[in-house]
Amino acid sequence: MAMTTDADIADLDAADPLAAFHDAFSLPDGVIYLCGNSLGPPPRNAGERLTHVTAQQWGAHLVRGWTEDGWITLPRRVGDKVARLIGAKPGEVAIADSTSVNLFKLLAAACGLRPDRTTILSQADNFPTDLYIAQGLAGLSRGHTQLRTVPAGAIADAIDDDTAVVMLSHVDYRTGALLDMKKLTAAAHAKGALALWDIAHSAGALPVDLNLAAADFAVGCGYKYLNGGPGAPAFLFVAERHQGDARSPLSGWMGHALPFDFAPDYRPADGITRFLCGTPVVLGIAALEVGLDLALKADPDALRHKSQALGNLFIARVEALCADDELTLISPRAAAARGSQVCLTHRQGYPVMQALIDRGVIGDFRAPDIMRFGFAPLYLSYGDIVEAARILADVLATGAWDQPKYHQRAAVT
Repeated sequence: MAMTTDADIADLDAADPLAAFHDAFSLPDGVIYLCGNSLGPPPRNAGERLTHVTAQQWGAHLVRGWTEDGWITLPRRVGDKVARLIGAKPGEVAIADSTSVNLFKLLAAACGLRPDRTTILSQADNFPTDLYIAQGLAGLSRGHTQLRTVPAGAIADAIDDDTAVVMLSHVDYRTGALLDMKKLTAAAHAKGALALWDIAHSAGALPVDLNLAAADFAVGCGYKYLNGGPGAPAFLFVAERHQGDARSPLSGWMGHALPFDFAPDYRPADGITRFLCGTPVVLGIAALEVGLDLALKADPDALRHKSQALGNLFIARVEALCADDELTLISPRAAAARGSQVCLTHRQGYPVMQALIDRGVIGDFRAPDIMRFGFAPLYLSYGDIVEAARILADVLATGAWDQPKYHQRAAVT
């Protein structure tokens, strides 16, 4: 992107079709929030919705809320809203548990559908918890199942006749690199394997079409670009074609065919419901639904266009303003190859990020030296990006980051 003038930036913001969404979110004054890829900000209506559910439903109806307010149907009903964002059909998505728990359930189900195969294949730099979950499942299998990892670029060639499931993250959490979901799913199917996608860093920020890609399973979280709040419940996708045969290893009562018969033996429900386990988190799902409703009002093509433009603008401004030789772009330069984030490395990445946060530019840090900047199109302006790059350049040029307080590692980075 060529260097843009202040007038150009003002024109971009004036013409932004998503500009009206900015006021739908509650953000502190003076903050440029570039961490929506980790935790989205609260929608302004989230508090009102939670007050309503707490006072008018829980408070007035008490336990009757499960039927009178439809709490029992929330996992499916709100799951159908997620389905509209990720290219799934009604009945293919449920809201439940955490991303890690859902991943365990779906990995086990996928391996169960390929009992004569022993390998879970994944990218070596996958999000660590995804690898941990696969390692845990392999340990429980007593040697039957193994996790094999290869570089992301080698995935397609590494799929073989022993691969049960290919477990991949659509967007690399460290670099923002975007994998070709359709191509890699087809490569898995060509070898008789299944494809399971983690779309936590893409749902709500860029177009996802699970059924167009013929994906078998997917998981994602509710607290990043879906703005469901810290610890928001996650979601899982099971393609309709697998729902009759796939089994969850966590046979909880909400996945039972008739949970309120209280039968002593488990019988899985039909459809996506069999992948539920414990009692739905009503308040968490209620808050998540507010963020989902906002996301569903936005044009997905406009979201993707703006997210790419914000990333391109940030890269151009940083490279024009920052003379620090240690600052390196590790995200793909081509916008089409990136998710909705740009990542830079710096030997002093942690204190640099802390100094930025102190100046009101909130991104995050990932070991060993990665500074991540997320570009959520609904509440960021082009002017925000220009100012963030200017502040980064100033922090580096002045050495403002080199203060003892910025070097002290916090428990969460």
